[in-house]
Amino acid sequence: MPLDRQGEPSDAQLVARSLAQDQAAFGQLIDRHASAIVNLSYRMVGNRAEAEDLAQETFLAAYRALSTFRADSKFSTWLYRIATNKCKDWLRVKRPGQGQYDLDADESLDLYVTEDRTPEVLLSRQQVAQELEQAIQRLPPLYREAFVLKHVEGLSYEEMEDILGVSGDTLKMRVYKGRVQLSRELAALNPIR
Repeated sequence: MPLDRQGEPSDAQLVARSLAQDQAAFGQLIDRHASAIVNLSYRMVGNRAEAEDLAQETFLAAYRALSTFRADSKFSTWLYRIATNKCKDWLRVKRPGQGQYDLDADESLDLYVTEDRTPEVLLSRQQVAQELEQAIQRLPPLYREAFVLKHVEGLSYEEMEDILGVSGDTLKMRVYKGRVQLSRELAALNPIR
């Protein structure tokens, strides 16, 4: 059985073993993708506890539907699709704006790594990161999901098409409009003097 670069089984191999009732293999898939799914969910719903619950629901749904997974796409793409749909369902029920923003979650602050680590610089960057996270949460849900998948998760438009079932041109427009709205909000926070 061929292994990937780090000597670990590929996602496809783990899926096959999972389908053969190897629960440890599905556990490896969870370990491999959990942080990405939690981060995606968090950026979609803006609440760390809800994101963790949605990630659990995602993996449970994936396990139950594993026999329907077609290897013509990557397992991670299929998992993102499930997670995105779980988040959309949650947002429909809770309605945008009713979820709480989790200011205690500081994983997003890792976006701002610097050699200059003075308390003032770190506080300033922390504030910018919080403002960016809040601005992302204020995006309309369609723009938010496209922006997060493209710029936070780093997916290609082809992968996004598979996940969301929307044309690439539509996704490009949503990402663009999301960027424009974020640019306006962030520019308003720091006007040029």
